Amino acid sequence: MKVYQTKDIRNIALVGSAKSGKTTLAEDMMFEGGLINRRGSVDDKNTVSDYRPIELERQNSVSSTVCFAEFNGRKINIIDSPGFDDFVGEVIASINVVDTAVILLNAQNGIEVGAEIAWMHTMKNNKPVIFAVNHLEHDNSNFDELITQMKSLFGNIAVCQYPVNIGPGFNSVIDLLKMKMFKFPEGGGSAEIVDIPDSEKDKAEEMQATMIEDLASSDEALMEKFFEAGTLTEEEMREAVKVGLRDRELFPVMCINTKHNMGVNRLMEFITNNAPSPDEMPKVKALNDKEMTFNPAEPVSAFVFKTSIEPHFGEVSFFKLMNGEIEEGTDLINSKSGTKERLGQLFAVYGKNREKLTKVVPGDIAASVKLKDTATNSTLTTSKNSKDIIPPIEFPEPKFRVAVKASNSGDEEKMAGILNSLHKVDQTLVIQYSKELKQLILGGQGELHLNITKWQIENLENIPIEFISPKIPYRETITRSAKADYRHKKQSGGSGQFGEVHMMIEPYVEGMEWTTEFPVRKSEEIQLDWGGKLIMNNCIVGGAIDARFLPAILKGVMEKMEEGPLTGSYARDIVFYVYDGKMHPVDSNEISFKLAGRNAFREAFKNAGPQILEPVYDVEVLVPEERMGDVMTDLQGRRAIIMGMGREGKYQKIEAKAPLAEMNKYATALSSITSGRGMYSMKFAEYTNVPPDVQVQLLKDYEASQNEED
Repeated sequence: MKVYQTKDIRNIALVGSAKSGKTTLAEDMMFEGGLINRRGSVDDKNTVSDYRPIELERQNSVSSTVCFAEFNGRKINIIDSPGFDDFVGEVIASINVVDTAVILLNAQNGIEVGAEIAWMHTMKNNKPVIFAVNHLEHDNSNFDELITQMKSLFGNIAVCQYPVNIGPGFNSVIDLLKMKMFKFPEGGGSAEIVDIPDSEKDKAEEMQATMIEDLASSDEALMEKFFEAGTLTEEEMREAVKVGLRDRELFPVMCINTKHNMGVNRLMEFITNNAPSPDEMPKVKALNDKEMTFNPAEPVSAFVFKTSIEPHFGEVSFFKLMNGEIEEGTDLINSKSGTKERLGQLFAVYGKNREKLTKVVPGDIAASVKLKDTATNSTLTTSKNSKDIIPPIEFPEPKFRVAVKASNSGDEEKMAGILNSLHKVDQTLVIQYSKELKQLILGGQGELHLNITKWQIENLENIPIEFISPKIPYRETITRSAKADYRHKKQSGGSGQFGEVHMMIEPYVEGMEWTTEFPVRKSEEIQLDWGGKLIMNNCIVGGAIDARFLPAILKGVMEKMEEGPLTGSYARDIVFYVYDGKMHPVDSNEISFKLAGRNAFREAFKNAGPQILEPVYDVEVLVPEERMGDVMTDLQGRRAIIMGMGREGKYQKIEAKAPLAEMNKYATALSSITSGRGMYSMKFAEYTNVPPDVQVQLLKDYEASQNEED
């Protein structure tokens, strides 16, 4: 296909709530651009964008799809993104890499949660926004009420079009930039552009005056011209739209009906004329502070923002070229791994279809296949020594966790391999085997997210799997000092086993001084893999225990640290003193002192005010104001401590510390309380003491589980 120059490329993401019409709009745009000759529909399961089995099954997007359209001598790269919050990672990646977001709004439903989430990510990434109001043909559609909501939530809205006959029979819009009426034929298609009828002239002139005032307010010079002349010329309006859009000073509103392909051609014209090209956007800085200028003469920097695994061509890597030019057969270096990658083939992709590219220019989005060692967030460069690494996309931490196992134990290894492949495609799907919990933990953005993962494994890979509640990674420690001694003695015919250890333990506190009860001859500090410390102090005098047996004592203590005496959880933050003991000239050996040390530690631990610690997370919840009380009540019922409250945009923000044990399925509960409008994030904070009643219950549960195993 034709190679487009940077100034002729427009990169857009279609974002918004589920059922707002994103996939159908992508279909319409490809049809208008002549890429496809027949428009598919979600209901008929034949769209270019929703082609994956799970999407055909659900009739919803679950992954972003890269497409493109050629229009008015320009190329529009289109990323169709999912609408459910469970797949927000796809939305984040899409908005990160494009230059403009097109947020679709359903005129029947007002501003839905998917649109609010998308808006928040455009703010975070400082990306221009065009609003496209869809579903204007329905009985319950209310354009005026929607605009009122938008101005309240989003700020400087510039209404560039409004519908004439909203509701059943909708077929006309007034374009306030052209001051013409676009009238669509029955069933949709190309509009007839006619003069505004007399019945609409007053309203159109009034709304155009409001739009011009909105446009002028985004630029000081234009505001002065507006005050002087009372209006702006058409050329000044166009320039105001372009500059205001680029700088996020205003947000144009267009009207469409994706079901019947009404207004899509005009929306594409608006995008090609007004949306910024990649080189008109604020410059992205590499980690070494070098600016990506989209200069073809610079060394190549290509950022991989998405990975897909397709049945017929294997692993596909989607990238945006930030600098330089790439041709087929170009050798690049992965900045992260240092490995060489040959881009043997280059493609422009639309759904599962590909068109071959001979060259990729800066700012364009393209794909290559079968790269050996390149994953999402990789930067590919022409120089092995290049530090031009593009900042990685920050994906959210998992909000919902389950333990997963194959129904048939023989499928465990295969299941793990499939999960790792799914993680390559979806960075928000996190898989980790916990040696501590002896569980494979699967984390995602919500219950729907993980249920769809389960569906894919069971239906596409034919491996039945089970989800069970994940165990909580508790920790054990002590609150006071205690002493214990243990003699291990075993005789079985020949040489026996003998070792006796006298030990004192106490809680470790940063900066503490050792007890003066025993002189410390040597101290050894172990930084534990699971957090915290273990300190071994050698206080042996007079050769009661030979120094060669001390490592064995430490090994025995470490075994109990890895399987704590209370619940089998890891222990932490303990100092132990070996101050006396006994040896046998023949029967003493390493195994004897390992067992003596382990048992002495276990006995001392039980008498040292043992305490179970639980993981506590920093939780940040964004919630509509009217649901604030319900959400706080629910959090407090989960033993959360409210740390602060504030405001973020139109949302109330609650900051809390909550125990992980109480946050299982919180994503589902929050969605229920807020009708899907609440959002939250979690990040590990610390380990703290569990309440006494919780500790008693944990001890009972552990004892019962041990009895069952016996």
